Amino acid sequence: MTSTRGSRAPKPRLRDIADVAKVSTATVSRVLNDKPGASDEVREAVLAAMDMLGYERPAILRAKAQGLVGVVLPELVNPVFGWFAQSLESRLAARGYTALLCTQSPGGTTEQQCVDMLLGQSVSGIIFVSGLHADAIADHQHYLDLAARGIAATYINGFAPEIDGTFISVDDGSAMDASVKHLVSLGHSRIGLAIGPDRFVPSRSKIDAFRNALQQHLGIEDAAGHISPTLYTVEGGHAASAALIESGHTAIICGSDLMALGAIRAARSAGLDVPDDLSVVGYDDSSLIAFTDPPLTTIHQPVTQMSAAAVATLIDELDGHPGPRTDLLFRAELIVRGSTGTAPAREHK
Repeated sequence: MTSTRGSRAPKPRLRDIADVAKVSTATVSRVLNDKPGASDEVREAVLAAMDMLGYERPAILRAKAQGLVGVVLPELVNPVFGWFAQSLESRLAARGYTALLCTQSPGGTTEQQCVDMLLGQSVSGIIFVSGLHADAIADHQHYLDLAARGIAATYINGFAPEIDGTFISVDDGSAMDASVKHLVSLGHSRIGLAIGPDRFVPSRSKIDAFRNALQQHLGIEDAAGHISPTLYTVEGGHAASAALIESGHTAIICGSDLMALGAIRAARSAGLDVPDDLSVVGYDDSSLIAFTDPPLTTIHQPVTQMSAAAVATLIDELDGHPGPRTDLLFRAELIVRGSTGTAPAREHK
């Protein structure tokens, strides 16, 4: 006969945690008992495995909480931002901090309101992901106010030299060069770029890198006719790609994975096959993208490494060791899957 005693969380099984975290049971034991000998990365993996399995973290680890850190995100529709949120939360937890997430929404919560709310919770610092710091025409005064108040802040994707803080960004130069080089190797010479509004720093850096790559690999001096600005959405990707398809492009590089899904939709609306008639490259390599139809060739944004650097620099600053006041670039990787192929016969006519 089985008896039930309330809803007490199950006792963690070391082997289950070790299997999920891909470490030894001895390592799991060291982490759970807060013993030395495990790196921050390993500790994060073990704690994430416990969360995934539904186990409650040991009291000895919960007692280590150092304070609260705000994480401000532009939205959660794009899965890459959820990826950042999860990775940052895990990294902060491994260092004894609790993440307070605040997401902006059109017509709803603004970034300034997020900052005010977080300051009201007495956060030790704030990490901004693709915030208004990435908007070249936005008012950055609230960032300057944070610095004046001595609130540590780290910024992901979107360098703004007038803001006092450490910036973490993807190396768009290497990403665009790898994308164009890959498509050229497949015989494409009519390559387009579907990209978000150019007031955003990441958009500008991608556009500049795309221009350079076209000049270097195809000898194209004026890339204006190959760039289609739009919104960072599925619908935006569809609209921009439809225009590029109409102007004879056989390959399209997109500023995000969501835009790439819109590009594939535009191709099918035009009666084209991907990749036989049109090759599509995304950007981010967010979750489930490998399982689209066809599997998406895309730029892998190193979210885990960028999150680790953002947390490390923020905590260093809290400990009295400010990080470099520059843009730390992380190299992206082209992941080749099924959405790119040899240029169609019309490309060679």
